[in-house]
Amino acid sequence: MIHKILRGLVLVAFAAGLLACNTVKGVGKDLQKAGEKIEDSAEKHS
Repeated sequence: MIHKILRGLVLVAFAAGLLACNTVKGVGKDLQKAGEKIEDSAEKHS
């Protein structure tokens, strides 16, 4: 019984880790796009 509970907790922790990784990647892509927009705007006004 304890073994099944422990296995379930490990699976939940693993799934949470995968979701966090995807979230960080998404934030990185958003920041990259924002940086590109700022760079484009700076080039237009130079």
